[in-house]
Amino acid sequence: MAKRCDICGKGPMSGNNVSHAHNTTRRRFLPNLQKVRAMIQGKVSQVKVCTQCLRSNRVQKVA
Repeated sequence: MAKRCDICGKGPMSGNNVSHAHNTTRRRFLPNLQKVRAMIQGKVSQVKVCTQCLRSNRVQKVA
């Protein structure tokens, strides 16, 4: 399952875990994705959307 927003394309980012001794290991920052029933081009479909797209009303949720 791809961790990518269907609307804006936001996906995983990479960074470092940093310990108290400043040892670094690679890690991934995953986007907060939600499965939402949304109106896409006049049709109701289930899409994976990041929470920023939901909050900014880029997606019209269907009740």
